[in-house]
Amino acid sequence: MKKNNKITFSRRNFIRTSALASGGLLIGFNFLNSCKEAAVPPVDVSQLNFNDFNAFIKIANNGYVTIFSPNPEIGQGVKTSMPMLIAEELDVPWDHVSVEQGALDTENFQRQVAGGSQSIRFGWEALRQTGATAKQMLVNAAAAKWGVDASTCKASDGIIKNANGDKLGYGDVVNEAAVLEVPENVTLKEPKDFKIIGKDAINVDIDKIVTGKPLFGLDYTVEGMKYVSVARPPAFGQKINSFDATEAKAVNGVYDVVQLGDKIAVLASNTWAAMKGKKALKVEWKNDGTLESTAKHDKELNKILGGNNLDVRREDGNVKKAFAEADKVIERTYESPFLPHNCMEPMNFYANVTDDKVHLVGPIQTPAGTASRIAKLIERNPEEIHLEMTRMGGGFGRRLYGDFALEAAEISNITKQPVKVVFSREDDMAAGIYRPAIKYRIKASIKDGKVTGYNLREAAINSNMYGLIPNFFPAGAIENYKVESGNYRSNITTGAWRAPYTNFLAFAEQSFFDELATELNIDPIQLRLDLLANVEDGKDPSIEYSAKRMIDTIKLAKAKSNWGKSNNGTHQGFSAYYSHNTHVAEVVDIIMKDGMPSVEKVTVAVDCGIVVNPTGAKNQIEGGVIDGIGHAMYGDFSFENGKPQDVNFNTYRLIRMKETPIVETYFVKNELSPTGLGEPGLPPAGGALANAIKAATGEILTKQPFLKSLKNLETNLKT
Repeated sequence: MKKNNKITFSRRNFIRTSALASGGLLIGFNFLNSCKEAAVPPVDVSQLNFNDFNAFIKIANNGYVTIFSPNPEIGQGVKTSMPMLIAEELDVPWDHVSVEQGALDTENFQRQVAGGSQSIRFGWEALRQTGATAKQMLVNAAAAKWGVDASTCKASDGIIKNANGDKLGYGDVVNEAAVLEVPENVTLKEPKDFKIIGKDAINVDIDKIVTGKPLFGLDYTVEGMKYVSVARPPAFGQKINSFDATEAKAVNGVYDVVQLGDKIAVLASNTWAAMKGKKALKVEWKNDGTLESTAKHDKELNKILGGNNLDVRREDGNVKKAFAEADKVIERTYESPFLPHNCMEPMNFYANVTDDKVHLVGPIQTPAGTASRIAKLIERNPEEIHLEMTRMGGGFGRRLYGDFALEAAEISNITKQPVKVVFSREDDMAAGIYRPAIKYRIKASIKDGKVTGYNLREAAINSNMYGLIPNFFPAGAIENYKVESGNYRSNITTGAWRAPYTNFLAFAEQSFFDELATELNIDPIQLRLDLLANVEDGKDPSIEYSAKRMIDTIKLAKAKSNWGKSNNGTHQGFSAYYSHNTHVAEVVDIIMKDGMPSVEKVTVAVDCGIVVNPTGAKNQIEGGVIDGIGHAMYGDFSFENGKPQDVNFNTYRLIRMKETPIVETYFVKNELSPTGLGEPGLPPAGGALANAIKAATGEILTKQPFLKSLKNLETNLKT
């Protein structure tokens, strides 16, 4: 339905944003002289006379519109989908729109963050309001020019019409619009009237990506800048004792060597010289902390799981009593290793600290937070920080932290040179912020053919940075329900990794539910549907998922996958999970080849509300599914004496192209506000794969990567 939205910014702010967004001056809104229905965007839009309309929009004199995308782009598609929201309500043809990445602007843009799959969810109302407000101001100006009521005028495709059939292009009335008040309320379109939202749109950067045009942080160059490679402690728990840079400085192209606490930065005229110089450093490291190993972590996590000092996150009913009265109790412990992020584009960042300002450019998921930390680090006013975002070659949570950007700023501040810090792949994997190793122990009671009790225990490395989700399914579905957590504090840096909290928990819980289904002699999907039937949406406001939406999603996945009707030789596994405000159900089809599973197809059903860009949405889901299957099957990472045991892809196993399945994605159709898509496709994948392997082999998988647990492992690795 149409919705009146009260504007959350003043007219002064609405106009003032224009100068701040693009760095230019606002000159009377004197743009758009034509904007006729037949206007065709030129090939070279850089030659057009652009002027700003607000922080998000600027329009050329022929009606060609540039929309600034405020949020960081890491491949999740927001640089395409967020401008689509503005263009829809501005009512301009999508093929008349070009998109540019917005710079950091905390005054005019909200939540410039790429994380948690929240960009579209948070921008859904605000971005549409932006476009609708601009359109309404132009309509009001046209109405005043004609001497008619604005309610009798309509705008479409950049043209305003009145009841008499008169027409004016947006540019014909833009000067008049500039002196009008910003409307207090605007009317947003009904979904049935969408022309852009819900239609396939190609990635706005695709031509530049496939032709190698500079888009990413690694592409950014400035004349005279120095490339920097940084030597960091080879093991967590080590610090610099002493170093000799004589040989490093002798490398052709090396400009300088500087120390930053327990790091040593080599500045050079090119990346190769900087990295070669770093290798030539003679560094003596000393142990100044605990040198931890995977074996120790395993022992400590088991101790936590078996202890009585866990924090209770949620407790319903009486779990202890349910277990005491049960006909049977089932218990399993699930384990996962540390994992690096392994973004295709290694960490990098440009910084130029001068007396006038601090100029920062690079791939970062948290530009505002990073800029604030840099201002504090080098003791500058936040207003002096100018941060520009490039497209990112992957993020997955690693680029939330900005440690590499702080390094660049500190080095530039010390050397008074424009510098660009560049990680090698080895730097990336050895000095990363990892998904922490974690264990879950799940225990359930069965009484009279029903699940009566459920206890989930978590033990994690640095769990305050990870944690579990106590209010997701099966919260509310089982009367006696208890969730507990504990953590082991480690000096190994840990943090968010794609689909934080749920990327491993979903596998543990969904595998466990399949075991319960086997014990109860019930179809695995039916068990979940029966449990969801116990939940009344809205009755318990602490429960975050919607039982109805999950049921609809599960039923769609069941129908589209032909659940239970697979051909001989094909084995299916099911999983369903809610995360990042989105409900997802997946069915994995595998066949066995030489004793090993081959994933042939994954059928995915998704309820993410209104789908803004179907092509981009499918890309996100498919990428998440393949990522989830690959890491569940192969991802392994360990430490010995504080040192990572894998620092490049010659030893660290990723999924290969020949191992990727066909992914078929289906969306539940509704008119609810959109939710996240960058992460929710990943969590169910591991559980669905494990359940398919169990169906094929009878083997219950409780530890990732699955490859270690499967039969014929040695033969497969030799092959």
